[in-house]
Amino acid sequence: MMVKQSDEYIHQTVLLAEAVDALALTGERAGGIYVDGTFGRGGHSRLILENLSSSGRLIAFDKDLQAIANAQQINDTRFEIVHDSFATMNEELSARGITQVDGILMDLGISSPQVDEAGRGFSFRADGPLDMRMDTTRGISAAEWLATEDEQIIREVIKNYGEERFAFQIAKAIVARRQIEPISSTRQLAEIVAHAVKTREKGKDPATRTFQAIRIFINKELEDLEIGLAAAYACLAPFGRMTVISFHSLEDRIVKQFFASKVNVLQPDRRLPIRTVDLPKAQMKLIAKIKPSEQEVTGNPRARSAIMRVAERLPGAVS
Repeated sequence: MMVKQSDEYIHQTVLLAEAVDALALTGERAGGIYVDGTFGRGGHSRLILENLSSSGRLIAFDKDLQAIANAQQINDTRFEIVHDSFATMNEELSARGITQVDGILMDLGISSPQVDEAGRGFSFRADGPLDMRMDTTRGISAAEWLATEDEQIIREVIKNYGEERFAFQIAKAIVARRQIEPISSTRQLAEIVAHAVKTREKGKDPATRTFQAIRIFINKELEDLEIGLAAAYACLAPFGRMTVISFHSLEDRIVKQFFASKVNVLQPDRRLPIRTVDLPKAQMKLIAKIKPSEQEVTGNPRARSAIMRVAERLPGAVS
């Protein structure tokens, strides 16, 4: 996350110390292998490196080219950056001969540099090309998608990913406008939404939910999260920690349900002749659920919606 100071944006990583502390980088664990699933501007990665011993190793992932450029400035033989989604974690680690890691950090959602740069097309607050891709080298832009997609699909995306109750009206307005002119800028889309949304939430721009929905869809954020959580668990060593920071309810719901599925194992009917040793066992234990302090939110308002969940893989757990 970033806050504006004069004309420059100063990066502020949400739950920086808390997230790294949750990985328990002490003793022998400081010499382990760790994964930062979303490098962003490197706040978490740099602090992890500060806590690793000389034999430790950190592999970071990011889809954003600017994040990759920032990561390449780190001159540390213990560090490596991968230009891809954390959903590819298993394949990338396997290619490096790594079968297990000691901890994984996933800081979800969109970074402040992406929001604050108008040219990326993520924000309705400044006019810019309607792109919204985290990785501009792959996939189609939001403008290209809106130009051709069926009205029903647009409606479903805005409703399901944005939890927008005016999804029908917004999708209808988008399709009507594109018949007159291409929808190629963030300002155009924001104006279309503003006219279609009749009741506004206090303190929230009417375009907020629509922009969120389209961004999540274009970048396959929820699909990547589900794949990434499974991949992270599969390569996590016994007693390894998984720390996930989410910023909206859809992400947090997926994380919460995934951890619950590993902690609360369904037991068979007690009347069945099954030995205790053969009963299904919990695969993880919950360590913490943490939200930013009032002090952090005051200094960085974008941290207010963050929720960090931490779980640890139990010995003997199956993949």
